Amino acid sequence: MLYLYYYIMKLSSKKEKKTEQEKVDERREEVLATGRKFKYPLQWTKHRVVMSTVLIAFIVIAIIITSGWLALYRFNMTDDMLFRITKILPVSVASVDSEAVRFSDYLMLYRSSIDSIERQSGQVDNEASVEDLKLQYKRAALTEAERYAYAIKLAGENDITVTNEEVKDEFERHLHIGGIERSEESFVKIIEDNFGLSKSEYERMLYLTLLKAKVEEKIDTNADAISKEVEKMLAENGGNYTAVAEALGDKINYEETGGFVSAQNIDGGRATEAIKLEPGGQSGRFVSINGDGYYFVKLIDKTETEVNFVSIKVPFTEFQTQFDKLKEDGKISEFIEIATE
Repeated sequence: MLYLYYYIMKLSSKKEKKTEQEKVDERREEVLATGRKFKYPLQWTKHRVVMSTVLIAFIVIAIIITSGWLALYRFNMTDDMLFRITKILPVSVASVDSEAVRFSDYLMLYRSSIDSIERQSGQVDNEASVEDLKLQYKRAALTEAERYAYAIKLAGENDITVTNEEVKDEFERHLHIGGIERSEESFVKIIEDNFGLSKSEYERMLYLTLLKAKVEEKIDTNADAISKEVEKMLAENGGNYTAVAEALGDKINYEETGGFVSAQNIDGGRATEAIKLEPGGQSGRFVSINGDGYYFVKLIDKTETEVNFVSIKVPFTEFQTQFDKLKEDGKISEFIEIATE
């Protein structure tokens, strides 16, 4: 029995002895345990800082979004900062047959119109008149933006596109409007000073105009049929424009210059076509530069810089007819309040 007790005590004394490595490990664990007392509270503080930062960021973003929404959709503001924001963010000002109307297009059209009036005519003195004028131009700009949106929708349905090259060519043509040679730099300065538009914004307007013109021509089968009838009648009566005008009545628009006008006259391209002819000569059918119909021109006389001619126009009407029908059917939704036309 005494032997057994002695043996147990000997084993216990062996267990109590520790190696140097065990002592080092034990000491390290004590230090780490002490450090954890400070580590975990610090981690919790960092967590709270991160959460607070995220919360503040969300609040700031919410305030910015709310302020922007109120500025655009409730106060109907049109300042430069909002215009720049809408060019980046795809926000809509209206919807036409489920096609979004870009807020930036509306603001671009409005600002170019009101800016031109203010710069060319000066500020209107009467405050009430100023507000009336702004409402008129806002209404016109929104309606035009809606037309362009509908043109974009129809273009997609009819596989109609406008290339960058076409926009570039149209921009180049505008450099020489009125027979004046302008540099790109001087022309950009003109559109900035008179319309408040940058080159890229002007090119956007050209793109929309070209696209709408292509769409109008594509969908207006009635105008195509009438223009072919005009061609046939002119061929049969020896180019008697007056007789065609009397026969077709309000289906067409007949016009005489009544004398000489500049060959650079801004008239949808008629004067430009007329100067190419000889007296008595007739053009074929061509689309108006404005994209609003077909033209036929007969030259009466010309000088080096002037022309005297008669013309027939077959206007495009189908696009506007469809657009008006969308209004009647309630398929145009506006997200801002502007007095009706």
